[in-house]
Order: sequence, then C-alpha cells, then structure tokens
Amino acid sequence: MVIEIVREGPEVLDRYAEVSIAFQVDRRFVVTWGADGISGISLTEEAEPTPYSYDYDAFEQPTEWRRWDQQQWGFFAAYDAGVRIGGAVVARATPGVYMLEGRPDLACLWDIRVSPERRGAGIGGRLFAAATAWAQASGASMLKIETQNINVNACRFYVKQGCRLEGVHPAVYMYHPEQVQLLWYKRLG
Repeated sequence: MVIEIVREGPEVLDRYAEVSIAFQVDRRFVVTWGADGISGISLTEEAEPTPYSYDYDAFEQPTEWRRWDQQQWGFFAAYDAGVRIGGAVVARATPGVYMLEGRPDLACLWDIRVSPERRGAGIGGRLFAAATAWAQASGASMLKIETQNINVNACRFYVKQGCRLEGVHPAVYMYHPEQVQLLWYKRLG
C-alpha cells in the first residue's frame, strides 16, 4: 500500500464526494459554562443515548462550494493504487466566506475526509499536513477549522494535529440548535 497525496484543482469537486464524510455519532461533548458566566468552559464526553449516522454532504454537496471564487483554494486528494480514499480543501482570501473573518492571514480547512474503512490509518494526518503546508506557503499564519460537539473523533484529531479550541458557540445551526459549533485554530510557522 503506497498512499499518494496530490494537489488538485476545483474541477475535482464533481468527484470529491465519492469519499464519504459520514460518521457515526455514538458520543458527544457536552459543553458546560461556569456558573458565573465567566469562569470557564468545560467539555465532558458522554455516550449518545441513541447513536445515529451524520453526513455533512446531506446538507451541502461539495459542488455547491463553486458559489465562491476558488482561485485561492487548495485541493488535495489521497489515492491508494489510483483509488481516491480521502481529500482536503483549504479556503483562502475569498470574499464572502465568513469563516475567513476578512483576515488576510487566515486560511480555513474547509473540508477533510477519509474513506470510513481507511480512517485511523494516518491518511487524515497526511492530508492535514499537506493542507497546512499549502496554507502557510500561500501566506497564512493561522489555520481555522470548524466542527461540532457531536464529532468527537474530529475534535480529538485536531488536538493531535496541534490545534487549539478557541471558539465555542451554542445554537448557531438553524436546523440543529442542539449542536455546538467548535472552532479550532492552528498557528502556522
């Protein structure tokens, strides 16, 4: 098995979702704020009483990302013997992308995915490394990543990659107000 990480262009979006991003929600982080409102936030991992599958692509297909100018985006894929087994997308310097906060020094890991049967084998780490190297080479000094409290494995992955949790926002998702947005940041360089 020789895994190859390659840089691609936005034309791959038609094929990008061939790799599933769906995951099983069998646990979640419960967010607790200090009683006085300023003394801190804690995350406690709890089992999900009724496990379920969650698929980000059910809410927005990668081809829908074409609504933005992607000239400043980095696209990466992981292949094993010519078969796509993962991918990562980094957004950079794109007007209208709120996750970039209008900051010229910020890049956003827009998406990262590995085939479910290949998760846990280091492929995500290699994609993350390619994405962060590209972001830094493009002039970013910080990488931002969004996930939710229901994606415990992703949270643990971002910590392992050297990211720091710097944003916790409840009730920001119109169709899933029970979910908590978690924003991770990684300094580059």
